[in-house]
Amino acid sequence: MGTFIIEGGQALKGDIQPQGAKNEALQILCAVLLTAKPVKIDNVPDIIDVNKLIDLLSHLGVKVTKNTSSSYTFQADEIDLDFLQSEDYKVLGRGLRGSIMLVGPLLARFGKGYIPRPGGDKIGRRRLDTHFEGFIKLGAKFRYNREEYFYGVEAEELKGADMLLDEASVTGTANIVMAAVMAKGTTTIYNAACEPYLQQLCKMLVRMGAIIKGIGSNLLTIEGVDELSGTDHRILPDMVEIGSWIGLAAMTKSEITIKNVAYDELGLIPSTFRKLGITLERRGDDIYIPAHTDGYEIQSYIDGSILTISDAPWPGFTPDLLSIVLVVATQARGSVLIHQKMFESRLFFVDKLIDMGAKIILCDPHRATVIGHDFKSSLKATTMTSPDIRAGISLLIAALSAQGTSTIHNIEQIDRGYQNIDTRLKRIGAHIQRLS
Repeated sequence: MGTFIIEGGQALKGDIQPQGAKNEALQILCAVLLTAKPVKIDNVPDIIDVNKLIDLLSHLGVKVTKNTSSSYTFQADEIDLDFLQSEDYKVLGRGLRGSIMLVGPLLARFGKGYIPRPGGDKIGRRRLDTHFEGFIKLGAKFRYNREEYFYGVEAEELKGADMLLDEASVTGTANIVMAAVMAKGTTTIYNAACEPYLQQLCKMLVRMGAIIKGIGSNLLTIEGVDELSGTDHRILPDMVEIGSWIGLAAMTKSEITIKNVAYDELGLIPSTFRKLGITLERRGDDIYIPAHTDGYEIQSYIDGSILTISDAPWPGFTPDLLSIVLVVATQARGSVLIHQKMFESRLFFVDKLIDMGAKIILCDPHRATVIGHDFKSSLKATTMTSPDIRAGISLLIAALSAQGTSTIHNIEQIDRGYQNIDTRLKRIGAHIQRLS
C-alpha cells in the first residue's frame, strides 16, 4: 500500500495540464471492439484504471500499439471469444468498474457478451439493471450465475427498439448505444445521458460509420448498420481533474493556470466554483486562478438562505466534484449544504476532515453542512487513508492546505484516477513525497 507524505501550507504557482478524461477513455477503449479496422486514440491518460482496461483488451486478442506515452492504436481483428469464459477474464474484469462497457460492443459484433460483477470505488450501490434491460429490449437473452456473480447476454440478431431508460446512466447509455449501432432497424433511447464524454463516443461512432441523431440531447435515434470502420479520436481533457485544480488553487491561496481545458465542455463547473467565491478567469482555452490571499466568500440565494450545491445528470453538476467543493468550502466565508444525491457513501470521508479541524455536520449519508473557517483557523495535519478516487484527491487537497505534515495511505486509489499526480504537483511547488 503506497503512501504520500505531504508538507502542507505551501503556496503553489505555475501551469498545470489536465490529463485525458478517464470516464471518456473507458468508453472509447471499449468501442474499439466494434470494428476489425485500426482505431487510433490520442490523449489517453496513463492511470491505473485505463491501463487495466488496455491490458484486458490485449488479453481478449486486441492488437495494442503504443505510439507515444498518450497515443495508442487498437485493432480488434482476432478476438479470442473463448477468453470470455476463462478464470483469467473473471479475475481481470472484477478489478475494474468500466469493464461493464465491454458487453455492448461484444454483443453487437459477436452476438454475446459476458462480464463478472465489476469492482471499483466503494461509494455505494451502482446497479447494472439499466445496461441489461437495454440489451434485453434489443433482443438479447440474459443470464446470471449467482454463485460466480457472472453476467451474460446472447443474441443471434439484435433488433432496434424504443426504450425509456429508468435512469440517465452514462455508462448504461454508452453500453446500449454501442450495442444498438449494429442492430437491425431503428433504436430510440429516451432519457439518455448526454454528458460531453457520451457525446464524444457518439461522434466517434459516427466517424466510424454509425448513424446517430440527437447527439447532445436526451433523445438518441440510432439506425443500425452492418459494420463499422476505423477512425482517429482525441479524448477531451478531464473535467474532474480541472475542477480539482481549481479547488487546489483556492485552498492553498495559489496562483495557477490550468492549460487547454476545453472550456466550452465544462458546463456548470466554473459557475459552481464562482458560487463559492472563487475567482477564475478564462484566457483563451485556459483557466487562470489568482492567489486568493483575502479568501473567498460563499454566495447566498437571493432571499438570503443557505446555498445548496447538489449533483445531477448533465448538464447538472457532476457528482465527481462534490467532494472537492466540500473541501474548498471548509475555508470559505459562509456556509453551504452539500447534497450528494447519487451515491450514499461518498460523503463518509468527512470524518477525516473533521479530525483536521473542519466544521462539518454530516446530516445523513447524502447531505453535509459545511461552516467555513475563512482561513482564520487552518486545517491540521493528520494521518489518513484514501477510501476512493474522489475522496482521495479531496484529502490530498486538504493536506496540501493544512499546517504540518500529513500522511495519506492507500494512494493507489488516487493513482486510479490521477496521472503522476505527485510529480505534476511538485512542478508547481508542492512538498509531496511518495513512499512505496
